[in-house]
Amino acid sequence: MFYCREEELRLMNRRYEKNQFECVVIYGRRRVGKTALINEFCKDKPTIYFSALSASSQENLEALSRAIFTCKTPEAVSTPVYGSYEDALNEITEMSSKERLVFVIDEYPYLARAEQSISSRLQHMIDRQWQNGRLYLILCGSSMSFMEYQVLGYESPLYGRRTAQFKIQALTYREMTVFYPALSFQDQALLYGVTGAIPHYINKLDVRDDLDEAILDNLLEPSSYLFEEPENLLKQELREPAVYNSVLWAVASGASRANEIATKVGIESAVCAKYLKVLTDLGILKRESPVGEKQGRKTIYTIDDNLFCFWYRFVSRNMSLISAGRIRSVYERAVKSNYPDYMGLIFEKMCREYLMRYAQNLPVELREVGQWWGSDRETHQEVQIDIVGLPVDGNACLIGSCKYRNEKVGVEELKLLRRYASVFRPDGVFYYYIFSKSGFTPALLDLEKQGEVTLLTLEDLYT
Repeated sequence: MFYCREEELRLMNRRYEKNQFECVVIYGRRRVGKTALINEFCKDKPTIYFSALSASSQENLEALSRAIFTCKTPEAVSTPVYGSYEDALNEITEMSSKERLVFVIDEYPYLARAEQSISSRLQHMIDRQWQNGRLYLILCGSSMSFMEYQVLGYESPLYGRRTAQFKIQALTYREMTVFYPALSFQDQALLYGVTGAIPHYINKLDVRDDLDEAILDNLLEPSSYLFEEPENLLKQELREPAVYNSVLWAVASGASRANEIATKVGIESAVCAKYLKVLTDLGILKRESPVGEKQGRKTIYTIDDNLFCFWYRFVSRNMSLISAGRIRSVYERAVKSNYPDYMGLIFEKMCREYLMRYAQNLPVELREVGQWWGSDRETHQEVQIDIVGLPVDGNACLIGSCKYRNEKVGVEELKLLRRYASVFRPDGVFYYYIFSKSGFTPALLDLEKQGEVTLLTLEDLYT
């Protein structure tokens, strides 16, 4: 099934209908749905679909030759190999002169590394032959840094040749409900907490009737696809997966600052910084500073990919018991019982996304939403605010608290939020928001009626 990329598909088709040359760059982290989008777009269109290989230049030329001949003669049993990339690209030029033709190079970074002249060759073809024709070229890649710097960047031979670019992101927590609409709001939130709204992971989890059983069968079961996905992805993307694994383990165990992570892993800070940057570029880690402040000594690292976060929190540390077949006991004792704590940070992400994307009639227009932490000068204690929304104009801020607990939230939470707000900005103007999984006490609901606070439940985030 094809879900949730209707706007990108509409824009791509609108360009196709112009019947002129296009060079569309599509990029985003692995598993996010780039190939599914391209396949949906290419339906019923003459297409050369070439998926580049992590192999030699000659092997890629052979694969490109097969893709061309498959488009020309789908029933062909064997295909010849072009003598050079120039010959292959000239053949594509000839084919596109006769009809509107889509030419897809998927995993373009693989090809560019194998054949270092390919970007210059494509530039030459675009400038000399294709730009006045009808070819619809798509360059797709999962290496975010490569696509941003080596394809879209100023120093790339392809700079200025693109006609459009799409950075494909994970779905939002609301968009992903289309996969399993019968689930309760609490299960939808947990599904988001496990998969991060990555379509490939949602499909692989394969929720039938019960989310608990799906996690047991399709994530904690050692033979399942998702059980080894984090490790396999590291092996696929990185040369030293063991070191990256140690870095992620350190972050999952509570180390958040660069020097703490380096110490825990046992490597020098300068070396560790390189590993942290790679994991951040891959979208697995997130580098974060208090909202409104520049990167500096307060900067921390967190696991931003929910599947990795879940895996390192629950699977990695229970690997021996899981391998021994004690999956259900691990799930009940070590996983399910810790969901309230695990989902706390996930709920915060959902609440921030709600405010930026879905909330209506906010008292201020927000330009940025994040968390804030700092020191209370009076008590010398660290203060952490779950949500701070900074305004586009003016000095009024939105201050929020998120509680994913089984009990109702009371007036004390609002009092604490007011005190924390005064630490953040002593002379500020604030609007208070409290999000709660389980609702609020009557006393706090009365304060909402008086306009002192806005209260939102998990259900409100979805409706």
